Amino acid sequence: MINTFVLAITTHSSHLLLLLQIIIFIKTFLPEFSLGLFLNPNTKFTIFRAMAVVGGEKEKEELIPGLPYEIAELCLLHVPYPYQALSRSVSSTWNRAITHPSFIYSKKTLSHPHLFVLAFHSQTGKIQWQALDPSSGRWFVLPQMPLPENTSSTAFASAALPRQGKLFVIAGGGEGSDTLVYRAATNQWALAAPTPGGRRRGFFAAEGVEGKIVAVGSGGTDIYDPESDTWREGKTLGGELERYEVVAAGGKVYVSEGWWWPFMLSPRGWVYETERDTWREMGSGMREGWSGVSVAVGGRVFVIAEYGDAPVKVYDEEFDTWRYVKGGRFPRDVIKRPFCATGLEDRIYVASLDLNVAIGKIKVGVNSNNEQVSVTWEVVEAPRAFREFSPSSCQMLYA
Repeated sequence: MINTFVLAITTHSSHLLLLLQIIIFIKTFLPEFSLGLFLNPNTKFTIFRAMAVVGGEKEKEELIPGLPYEIAELCLLHVPYPYQALSRSVSSTWNRAITHPSFIYSKKTLSHPHLFVLAFHSQTGKIQWQALDPSSGRWFVLPQMPLPENTSSTAFASAALPRQGKLFVIAGGGEGSDTLVYRAATNQWALAAPTPGGRRRGFFAAEGVEGKIVAVGSGGTDIYDPESDTWREGKTLGGELERYEVVAAGGKVYVSEGWWWPFMLSPRGWVYETERDTWREMGSGMREGWSGVSVAVGGRVFVIAEYGDAPVKVYDEEFDTWRYVKGGRFPRDVIKRPFCATGLEDRIYVASLDLNVAIGKIKVGVNSNNEQVSVTWEVVEAPRAFREFSPSSCQMLYA
């Protein structure tokens, strides 16, 4: 006797997720069942079928029995982040397929932007990374970083290579100088090469620039190449800063300490040319107008001011000045300090207290031969469970 059940689902990602959950359940708790997926050519439905085989008969295991390999692989490619990593446990066949370089490459072309936020709990001090899918408003908790339990959120810097789906964390204080890399494709952390000489830093920051990670601080300038998993020392910064605010745009790394209490001295700042490995002093207009949280979008440097209604400014390199961005007001009623910001394509992403998120779409036009930059905002409110969390840093990745 053969037991059979059939489930009709569409190819929507949420339905594919349901399919994946059913497959994992059957593989785990009903090993006597063999699995088959069949496409009905007359409809837009995928038919899932599972049958118990009598007499211990066992068919040769395929990627998805009953489907051509290419179609089965396409089904796996459309499993959304972060559930694709779970599907590796279904079978050794799936694990080999999902970890194959060609599959990982194809998955990158189907990935969507996600906001990754390093947050700490105000009561317990717990540090954790969380990822937001802006299109659905769903949050996911990442695995814990392999760092000492008492590590402070200010003891390391983060950077990202969005298109590669990689997030980097560099330890800079305390006892370690480890480099960690998170891969969205596998939802796992791994150790990478430590910084040169294991040198320590005080205040420092890092940024992704043209496929490499640039770390800047009191210990010097270090450049990490993910392809070779190696660090090299760059030119030393022209002077030490009290704190480091870093943003990368147009192949340059801008480093400023910004204004800080009691506002007696003008802030210092430098610009790093990555191709030439040289530092130069930042223009006075850029230094003095850098009065908030910085972010790069479309090769331009923006600042969300820390005063008033948090106006947004964009830097005009030709005239060494900041210009106010037109458009909607920054949603200060929901997005409260402390907040951090990052950019991707034509959008600014701001994570704030309680992990509420504001997304600003940048539009650039020309009016009377003058460039006009405007922004429109939308808000993604976080669940109530995040009320006690504050952001430390944030990055965008395709996942």
